[in-house]
Amino acid sequence: MPSKKLNLRKRYELLTRGMGWETTHQKMDDVFPYDTFEGIKITDWDKWEDPFRLTMDAYWKFQAEKEKKLYAVIDSFAQNNGQTNLADASYLSAIKLFITGVTPIEYAAHRGFAHLGRHFRGDGARIACQMQAIDELRHQQTQVHTISHYNKHFDGLHDPFHQFDRVWYLSVPKAFSEDALSAGPFEFITSISFAFEYVLTNLLFVPFMSGAAYNGDMATVTFGFSAQSDESRHMTLGLEIIKFMLEQHEDNLPIVQRWMDKHFWRAYRLLALVAAMQDYMLTNSPMSWKEAWDVYFVENGGALFEDLSRYGLRMPKYHELATAEAEHISHQVWSVFCSLGNATGFHTFLPTAEKMAWLSEKYPDTFDKYYRPRFEYWAKQQAEGTFEFQKGLPQLCQVCQVPMVFTEVQTDPMQISYRVTEHGGDKYHFCSDGCKDIFEYEPEKYVQAWLPVHQIYQGNCGGATIPEVLQCYKFTPEDVGNYIGSRDHARWQEWKGGSEAMVNKTGSGA
Repeated sequence: MPSKKLNLRKRYELLTRGMGWETTHQKMDDVFPYDTFEGIKITDWDKWEDPFRLTMDAYWKFQAEKEKKLYAVIDSFAQNNGQTNLADASYLSAIKLFITGVTPIEYAAHRGFAHLGRHFRGDGARIACQMQAIDELRHQQTQVHTISHYNKHFDGLHDPFHQFDRVWYLSVPKAFSEDALSAGPFEFITSISFAFEYVLTNLLFVPFMSGAAYNGDMATVTFGFSAQSDESRHMTLGLEIIKFMLEQHEDNLPIVQRWMDKHFWRAYRLLALVAAMQDYMLTNSPMSWKEAWDVYFVENGGALFEDLSRYGLRMPKYHELATAEAEHISHQVWSVFCSLGNATGFHTFLPTAEKMAWLSEKYPDTFDKYYRPRFEYWAKQQAEGTFEFQKGLPQLCQVCQVPMVFTEVQTDPMQISYRVTEHGGDKYHFCSDGCKDIFEYEPEKYVQAWLPVHQIYQGNCGGATIPEVLQCYKFTPEDVGNYIGSRDHARWQEWKGGSEAMVNKTGSGA
């Protein structure tokens, strides 16, 4: 008799539960040496709940359908000169920061999950991590392919992976991803799948993709939508791994809580770049950083941790400070970029009168009081021809590697937040108690941090002058400086002027 055809669930169970075995020629601890040294105790790997539940043949078919739709949109976008439909070429600064700061993280995540796909002892966990590794690689590829169209027409998009390893502000995402990659497997998956993917990824993808739509960037919207079904699985994986560890043994709780505290703060500090992108770099912003934080962390995150409280977990440490900083963080980071615009791979610009009116509306308690005077003063200097970029290099936080720009928002928003600790006879500097706590728990890890400013002073970034450093970054003169008067701005003006002239000539615009 012909064998009965198995449904998808049964086929997946065979793939993830029926193909593993206990080794006899080598000890299991020797075959899987990495999943015990962190102190996490697993009593039954079969209790793992799989968020993917796709066999490889079903997975490839599912992803292939999404690829066809994505690349059809990309081709259509390119053939119809979609770049001319953007709200303004200044919006491309957000795309430049995304391709240089976010896309390499996708590749780093692919590497990390591929490692876990070999070194987790449980069959189901290995398969889930292998599938996510493929997802992350796909995201990196689709982002590069989508944004490659802009590389034909705009500056600053030509070598993101070279820049990721060298540029001063890109050390922030690089330090975050390498912190996770250099950890053990359970800490890695807590960092990426839970702290970043589940708790905070909506703060990156949802407002940014909405912002792309608001600014006429349908190619970016499409790769965002193409990744959403993958992201939903990734978020589920993050939640399942937390529940799995906590249900396996009571001794896992303090370890998981410490990781949650650490990687929430690490991921949050990384998103400081996204805050500036959302409020300032999007020509048309669908929502402010504070609005996004209130929805996706305060409301959604609060409900999540209320649910997890039955396992003994509490909200991440310093979450109250992060919520208080939502009123300030985007303005502070954009101020850094504006003052150091001669060393960024994207064009900086002061907010227009319309943008400042929008910021006043979204931040009624803080923007006009603390930040409008700064931008108006710089605008006056620009009009008089006296504005100059900073000539010095900023001090960086030893852990998050963001310049020391954050302030004591809960007591004095005009006072720089500064923390210091000693280790091995040297002093180390931090932007917050969160970063200081992370350092003090494992200082041997963070004393090795590759801080760009220190490397420049040591002569490891091409030389001592800004032109030498920019050459090391592979920045061209057209990549840096103010947007107004840049080559991107000139091309934009030419395109839009040519378009209007054509409309008037043909009479179709009457």
